[in-house]
Amino acid sequence: MWIWWCPGGGEGLIRFVAENSRIPVVYHYKGVCHTFVDRDADLDMAWNIAFNAKVQRPGVCNAMETLLVHRDVAKAFLPEMARRFEEAGVELRGCPKARELVPQMKGATEEDWYAEYLDLILAVRVVDSFEEAVDHIHTYGSGHSEAIVTTNYATAMRFLQEVDAAAVYVNASTRFTDGYEFGLGAEMGISTQKLHVRGPMGLEDLTCCKFVILGQGQIRE
Repeated sequence: MWIWWCPGGGEGLIRFVAENSRIPVVYHYKGVCHTFVDRDADLDMAWNIAFNAKVQRPGVCNAMETLLVHRDVAKAFLPEMARRFEEAGVELRGCPKARELVPQMKGATEEDWYAEYLDLILAVRVVDSFEEAVDHIHTYGSGHSEAIVTTNYATAMRFLQEVDAAAVYVNASTRFTDGYEFGLGAEMGISTQKLHVRGPMGLEDLTCCKFVILGQGQIRE
């Protein structure tokens, strides 16, 4: 079976190739990455992780595009987070609950939840529960990289099990999703689907195996 790798180009080109190819295609699609600040998050850690995920290098596919915040910590977390983002030049677009806490945010539209900004723009949503955060990720995410900030082990394990993405993080920035950072050497791209590999792809992922066995008369019994 032939498999063609479409490593680069804009979203429109990749979508065209994937929809029109007559052979299976492994492609590096867009990254709509989320960070979820859980009700049991260490807020100092959450401020640092969210800031890094958005600001450290915003124009790449593993940068955070949407910040989800549990309502129980939103009042303590969001105003300070917004201040840090605004000092870094980040434009915030929030849901009504987020804008109640940070009135200077622009209102988010439905298109904002799907957006890969690749810029200093961030969508922000306050959620009522863990389940609502996971539902949001499944609805709007691209299967690239998703993160939770929490000190609750059970919640962290649920997130790892229930979130369907190539890379899932607990208490770390999505910016680590990279072939070099994962020890794969030169990265060929990041696969956001499941044919035949997922996540950062190195040269080995584009090769196949041949098993060579040297024996001295061995037989299987």
